[in-house]
Amino acid sequence: MPNKINLSSRLTFILKCLLVSYLLTTGFLLLLALMLYRFGLSEKVVSICIIAIYIIVTFFAGFWFGKREGNRKFLWGLLMGCLYFLILVIVSLIVNQGISSLGGNFFTVLILCAGSGMLGGMVS
Repeated sequence: MPNKINLSSRLTFILKCLLVSYLLTTGFLLLLALMLYRFGLSEKVVSICIIAIYIIVTFFAGFWFGKREGNRKFLWGLLMGCLYFLILVIVSLIVNQGISSLGGNFFTVLILCAGSGMLGGMVS
């Protein structure tokens, strides 16, 4: 019975980490939109900022989850980065109604999210 409690506790914490990650992403994207409106940033700068947001948020999620788990931190951070990316892909597919919208950055963003989540877990 203790395993089920531990598993449900872990699953709950994963969902909390993902929720906080997406709330942070929303906040950073709103800040980026404000900067875009205020300063008229170029498309290249906005793309770089979006990638930086992915990296920062998944690093934080991996750090937070790795800190809680204590062992195999890098694997938990990797899991958080991959789950973040998976939800990102699912939402993108729903909004854009097709696979053609994923484009050539699919694997790049996957590596960035997974790698920064793993790095966050290792640092914790």
